[in-house]
Amino acid sequence: MAEYAIILEDFAVQMRLGIHPYEAAPQRVLVSVRLTVDYTDPPAADTIDQVLDYDRIRDGIHALVSGEGFALQETLVERVAALCLADARVLEVRVRSMKPDVYPDARVGCEIVRRR
Repeated sequence: MAEYAIILEDFAVQMRLGIHPYEAAPQRVLVSVRLTVDYTDPPAADTIDQVLDYDRIRDGIHALVSGEGFALQETLVERVAALCLADARVLEVRVRSMKPDVYPDARVGCEIVRRR
């Protein structure tokens, strides 16, 4: 077993997220993902086909947020976690969303951990 942490941190996306009328327009959301990935053996070659390609995670998040949006951050992070766990090598995923611009004095977010 060869465990690695794959990290996508503070990925800034524009999306509809929220329940308030002032959140009807797309807003900036920061998405962070930390995956614990198990490769049977450490990569033997320096090629992307040996490992989890984080472009797939980033592109998947783009696809999720490009739709109609979500009312709840909880829904968003659950969908991102499911996307990550679709790869059988992912043992655990931690997903955090953060709305940095809702309040002038605080950022608000949601974080979950899901394990296989």
